Amino acid sequence: MPYQKLGLKCGLEIHQQLEGKKLFCNCPTVLRDDPPHFTIKRKLRATAGESGEIDIAAVQEQLKNKTFVYQGYHDTNCLVETDSEPPHGLNQDALYTTLQFCTLVHAQISSVVQVMRKTVIDGSNTSGFQRTALVARGGELNTGAGKVRLTNISLEEDACKIICENVREKVYSLDRLGIPLIEIGTAPDITSPEQCQETAKKIGLMLRSLPGIKRGLGTIRQDVNVSIKGGARIEIKGAQDLRQLHLLVELEVKRQLELLKIKQELKNLKLNKFQLVDLTTLLKNSTAKIIKNTLNNHNQVLGIKLNGMAGFLGRELQSNYRLGSEFSGRAKVKAGVGGIFHSDELPNYGITAEEVELIRKELACSQKDAFVLVADTEHKAKLALAAVYERAAEVLKGIPSEVRNATPEGTTAYLRLISTASRMYPETDVHLIKPDTSNIKLPELLEEKIERYQKEFGLGKDLAEFVAKSDKVLLFEELVKVYPHLKPAFLAETLTSMPLEIKRRYQLDPEQLTDDDFRNLCKYLNEDKIHKDIVIDVLMDMIKKEFDLKKYAVLSTEELHQTIARIIKQNPAAPLGALMGQCMKELAGKASGKIISEILKELLEKGHQ
Repeated sequence: MPYQKLGLKCGLEIHQQLEGKKLFCNCPTVLRDDPPHFTIKRKLRATAGESGEIDIAAVQEQLKNKTFVYQGYHDTNCLVETDSEPPHGLNQDALYTTLQFCTLVHAQISSVVQVMRKTVIDGSNTSGFQRTALVARGGELNTGAGKVRLTNISLEEDACKIICENVREKVYSLDRLGIPLIEIGTAPDITSPEQCQETAKKIGLMLRSLPGIKRGLGTIRQDVNVSIKGGARIEIKGAQDLRQLHLLVELEVKRQLELLKIKQELKNLKLNKFQLVDLTTLLKNSTAKIIKNTLNNHNQVLGIKLNGMAGFLGRELQSNYRLGSEFSGRAKVKAGVGGIFHSDELPNYGITAEEVELIRKELACSQKDAFVLVADTEHKAKLALAAVYERAAEVLKGIPSEVRNATPEGTTAYLRLISTASRMYPETDVHLIKPDTSNIKLPELLEEKIERYQKEFGLGKDLAEFVAKSDKVLLFEELVKVYPHLKPAFLAETLTSMPLEIKRRYQLDPEQLTDDDFRNLCKYLNEDKIHKDIVIDVLMDMIKKEFDLKKYAVLSTEELHQTIARIIKQNPAAPLGALMGQCMKELAGKASGKIISEILKELLEKGHQ
């Protein structure tokens, strides 16, 4: 695709979690999945910011009247997270890590850092806002397609972790709330999906060079802003997989191109006035499941006409995503309905051709006109159809600037309008901060670390990169110093490859292994209390909390001789291979296969003599 000709512009927002304590309290940054100790409930109320204006996105969210439920833990959550106490001072370790990154990219660090409040409308913060602080501006990255400027580097608190959601409420966990995040924003200098992916990868590698960075799945998130000539800025949130960025940009460009084509084809169209029609009586005998259930619950079926739009609602914008999907997405978010019916997909879903003709007649539709139905409560159906009409009117104007959520397939779904500047105002409970840049030490870059591991420890390139990027890199550095007699390659594989192998082959969760488990394992190996051949078995028992050192204790040479001599005596006619198999079965983990083989051959030779 000729992205340059299309005027593609992309910008990235990278969010990286930090280790240690939370940003404004001393609670640990651990994630939990055990039953919560308490719950609290809140409602969203849109209020004016410092400018006196109320954020339009907040107003729209309030109309949904959702209840937000927060689950917490007495031992890892405090009053700050429940918004029952003012924030404590800013986490200085988190600030230092942020300043390290700023120094790496040659950003202009602010002389004074002001913590701000940023209105949050989805309930993911108990306070109704997120605390964020601009630490630096500027800086740049070199990519194969040219330089990419950085616009802002901020330090902010992470939001709650969502547990579940329905039309009435959202349930969140407080464990993630307040974890420090470095936010890095780029200028719209990215001009292709490939450059977008390369830029994100470079930033990710630099972040992983910092010692205070969290590692693992879900610790880094990428948002991407996409626009083309004649289109609009679309903010796509929630891309966790770096490999997905290329597809997200590619498909968003395709979506905008198709929307621009539709706009051109409908340039002379004037949309009819918004007019709701009650179709409840008309469809009272319908066998369509959704409509039948709606009427059984004493709700309604409402419809609207969209003149001149027949055939357009079924137009594909992306793979398995149509203009009708745009309308449905808007209705789902703004009204909380399950979906819509539109004429380009009917007859279907139990709605017959005869019913379609009756609906057309009732709505006064010609063959050139489309229609949309919603079956739900009267209130929600009205809100949903108003949202559909709003989106239909936008089709004639072009592409609305909005926030969309990334899906696993690489497509996107409507999330909300882009918030205005009125969502940001100063945090009065946190003092101004003067960053101390006099003692900033630059970390070893990840590329440098990988090269050092190859030279210093003799690791292969792939293994060196694997351990350098893993969350066990600091533990690896520790263990190679404490246990010089254990081969670095073996330690690297024990910390990285073996846990993944356990997960793949035995469906056990390696996340249950602590750093102390690995430290104890290396201690036993160094003291010859266990043999390296059974490391996977030991790790599995540690995961299951069933480890017993006596089970794996290495036998003395004398004990090995006695056991192997007994096996030979019990199987006098057995060939060498069979004897070796029996010895390994009985002595697995008690000695290496090499030692067992040597003793077996020695005893057999003595027996022949």
